[in-house]
Amino acid sequence: MNEELKNILTKVRCLYMKYGIKSVTMDDVARELGISKKTLYQYVNDKNELVQKVVEMEIGEKGEHFLKMRSTELNAIEELFEVNKMVRQMLKDYNPATEYDLRKYYPELYTNLIKVRRDRIYNNILSNLMKGKKEGLYRAELNEELIAKLQLSRVESAFDDKIFSQEELLSPKLFYEMFVYHIRGIANERGLKVLEQKLKELDSNNN
Repeated sequence: MNEELKNILTKVRCLYMKYGIKSVTMDDVARELGISKKTLYQYVNDKNELVQKVVEMEIGEKGEHFLKMRSTELNAIEELFEVNKMVRQMLKDYNPATEYDLRKYYPELYTNLIKVRRDRIYNNILSNLMKGKKEGLYRAELNEELIAKLQLSRVESAFDDKIFSQEELLSPKLFYEMFVYHIRGIANERGLKVLEQKLKELDSNNN
């Protein structure tokens, strides 16, 4: 992907996150980006393709972020705190209307996005569990596959508006509590000490 197209898609994603997808026309995009529609159509044939490319870019960038994070020297618990930071940033940008529009007007794209997101979350949870056990921070008897599915179901249920209000969903506190709850359930005595140290550091940084 060339830099000009990436720049266009990044700005379009911001428009979609702010206003939703349905209400943003190609005229709006061209005007907001300060380019002609002719220039825009050099990169995409229509709005459907534009939405598709934005979704594909989103999937690719999130994947790169997770890979980069997993390649660091952080231990498994520190890694989860980094994931929590990333989730907090995502919540700042999250607009339920955008996901609603994608689900209603672009069902195939939405289905693919959900599948990729689900597989990625599951695989990252599973990888973290295996890493934590290897580092001696998580309980040795853990069934990684079952725990990974359980945590995945917790994450997905958080987006169910029948359980949590939109205010609760967009609050960083919800996912923070979810991460801490998860770690306390899987950590051994050594892991709990690492967790407590991380919580003290967070508390100290917030004061």
